[in-house]
Amino acid sequence: MKKILLYLTLFITSTTMTLSQDLQTDTFTTDQGELSIHFVKHGSLFFEFNGKIIHVDPVSGMGNYEEYPDADLILITHQHSDHLDLNAINLLKKDNTKIIMTEKCHEMTENLSNVIVMHNGDELNINQLDIRAIPAYNIEHKRQNGKAFHPKGEGNGYIITFGDKNVLVAGDTENIPEIKALKNIDIAFLPMNLPYTMTPEMVADAAKAFRPKILYPYHYGNTDTSKLVELLNNEKDIEVRIKKM
Repeated sequence: MKKILLYLTLFITSTTMTLSQDLQTDTFTTDQGELSIHFVKHGSLFFEFNGKIIHVDPVSGMGNYEEYPDADLILITHQHSDHLDLNAINLLKKDNTKIIMTEKCHEMTENLSNVIVMHNGDELNINQLDIRAIPAYNIEHKRQNGKAFHPKGEGNGYIITFGDKNVLVAGDTENIPEIKALKNIDIAFLPMNLPYTMTPEMVADAAKAFRPKILYPYHYGNTDTSKLVELLNNEKDIEVRIKKM
């Protein structure tokens, strides 16, 4: 596994933020301070931790990005327009904002500065946050021409370590072996949007394998989230939380 030895210092001014009332937020205690997760819509969300703001897949049509706090770090999982939106990135980025994305994304945003390309298996540390890129792809769900909606090697999921909490944002994927083999995931975001990602049965299968303490289905479109709750009802060590995504 390739490891990127990259240690970046980001200079951050701590301010009190007033967030848009349309946001849903959950807060968790870590050994390095509070972690707040702000749920936007679809595959878009952002984290607040120790004065840093980390946006994931910001897309203008999903939320009020003119009002959300500027990013210290932006993570992009893959190149589809409901995950990669240059307008939203430009609204959020500061002079020192670092943007992590895939190679395909970088090819589509060549003029964007401060970009770090991560491939499946890469690891890095930015401002005391360990980040690992994992595969995100389809095995079963394919287009009419037989090509997977998300081919292997093009997209990333990300595992972000906030203090003693490991958070998985899986990107657009199915219950692939690489996800099922994960260990020590505290909070997981798994996509559940047909026909592009997982069925509730696939999400439940993945969760039963790597057993996150808290599971958020996201990017779920019109999929019935109650089905997932039912499938994991007897898994007492996996808490399923449903947000309006």
